[in-house]
Amino acid sequence: MLKKFMLVAVAAAAVAASFGVGTASAAAPAVLGGGSGIIVDSAAECTLTTIGNDASGRLVGITAGHCGGAGATIIPEYNTDAGVVGHIAFSNPEYDYAVIEFDRAKVIPVNHVGNLTITQVGPPTAFPNIVCKEGRTTGNTCGIAYGDILQSQETWSQLCVVEGDSGSPVVVGTTLVGMVNAYLGFACFGPEVGTNIDAILRHIDAGNAVGAGFVPIA
Repeated sequence: MLKKFMLVAVAAAAVAASFGVGTASAAAPAVLGGGSGIIVDSAAECTLTTIGNDASGRLVGITAGHCGGAGATIIPEYNTDAGVVGHIAFSNPEYDYAVIEFDRAKVIPVNHVGNLTITQVGPPTAFPNIVCKEGRTTGNTCGIAYGDILQSQETWSQLCVVEGDSGSPVVVGTTLVGMVNAYLGFACFGPEVGTNIDAILRHIDAGNAVGAGFVPIA
């Protein structure tokens, strides 16, 4: 588990006033997908891992758990005029993920952001496969996967991540295999440690709550 290591979580502080947060009354819906920047509770900048529908038909997303707790508001970073477009339904510190329930009327979900596309979810990858991520701070970067070093729910990889990249989707091709949670040592030099998406989804399904039966937007 992440709490066993000297890790640097990669959420970034944000001041709401600096973004000129507006209301959603006359704003166009926000376009959001895996790799989109989000402002959590007007206090942290993070990255959305993925967006899709759960088994109950709710529009939901996933991000890193340390970005915010239950009830925290979600504002799209590059369309702050849209205002609050969702809330964190619950946050799990052990696996370091959070499930967001979005207002369907305020969000256009997409599977392509920047240079990353998500078409499906898959199992963890291993050495020497190449993984890539799309983050709101460092954009699209790729590197070698070291695999599950500790035989846990995590995969380590040589990805460049810094503050604000928390929650970034980690993919092999167009298959989502994990999220960015933290880095060891120095940003972009030490390895990135991320939770495997299959472990996250199993954990969500076991709770049978918001997000259970999640399927990403195709």
